[in-house]
Amino acid sequence: MPHVLYVRFHPAPGEDVYQGLLALLGELTPVVEALPPDAALADVRGALRYFGRDAAGLAEIVRVRALARYGVDCTVGVAANPLLARMAAHEAQESGAPTSRGGRSGGRSGGGSGDRSGHAAGSVRTVPGDPDAVAAFLARKPPIALPGVGPATARTLSAYGLDSAARIAAAPLSTLQRILGATTARRVHAWARGIDPAPVTPNAPARAMGAEHRFRHDELDPVRRRRALLTLADGLGVRLRTSSQVAAAISVTVRYADRSTTTRSRTLTEPTAHTPALTAAAYALHDALGLQRARVRSVALRVEGLMDAELASHQLTFDPADEKSRRLEAAADRARARFGISAVRPAGFLDVA
Repeated sequence: MPHVLYVRFHPAPGEDVYQGLLALLGELTPVVEALPPDAALADVRGALRYFGRDAAGLAEIVRVRALARYGVDCTVGVAANPLLARMAAHEAQESGAPTSRGGRSGGRSGGGSGDRSGHAAGSVRTVPGDPDAVAAFLARKPPIALPGVGPATARTLSAYGLDSAARIAAAPLSTLQRILGATTARRVHAWARGIDPAPVTPNAPARAMGAEHRFRHDELDPVRRRRALLTLADGLGVRLRTSSQVAAAISVTVRYADRSTTTRSRTLTEPTAHTPALTAAAYALHDALGLQRARVRSVALRVEGLMDAELASHQLTFDPADEKSRRLEAAADRARARFGISAVRPAGFLDVA
């Protein structure tokens, strides 16, 4: 019986709202696994009888409460394990499917065509628990659609004609082991059959902040991608300084047109909330990917290892440019506090509207 919810919030909430949304899920079940910055897993097996609803019904409660309390819609995948729930949510978000309890999808939720930021309208997608329904759901999924299968592994499988979950599931395990190696082959073979033994593990979200920019069209221009990173770094820098925090690490996630992602991270030289330092690190991570003509759907920036700014040390330099940059940043923050967040922006700011 389906009992796992994979909840993806959109638009991506801020840190405070995200904490509230996790607490909202906690009203239904204590088994909630945070997947910051904009998703969570919940095991509602123990709540079905208490609320007198099935898992899809509880997913609808989550949607209604999230909209009513925080103005945040969500796409929810409902299935018997985290793997299938995640895939169901991603399918619903990509297609804009309406609520479905039988695993079918039709028109768009609410009669719309998705919000203006590029997200599909919020919906609930359920994968029934019987093996035939799971096999039908997975049958034509490409290898890259299986969470945990990256582009390189997908290309390797496709080169051997294993270009769908059904073909991977039907292949002898020994064949997959010769192609991928023993450990990876066992995992991929299980995923292709909808098997995921990993439980939903209750946890506290990491001390982190994140932001994402979705392009209107698949973006090939590296200059616009860098402008998007500048915009995200500026926003995160303001949020860090406003909350008197600094970050010790930063990561960049690039999502491509085929829905695959690449994430790179690095530890900063020193914990900081200085926008130029965050921007330089983001640029370096992006440039190291060597994307060239890659079709990029979105870029996301995330800062981690947050701590109170008063507990962090800053290495003084004799560089007058650095000192001037920090004075200008402080003046810009004062202007934003008085006239609004959009009062001062970097020259290369990429408007999200």
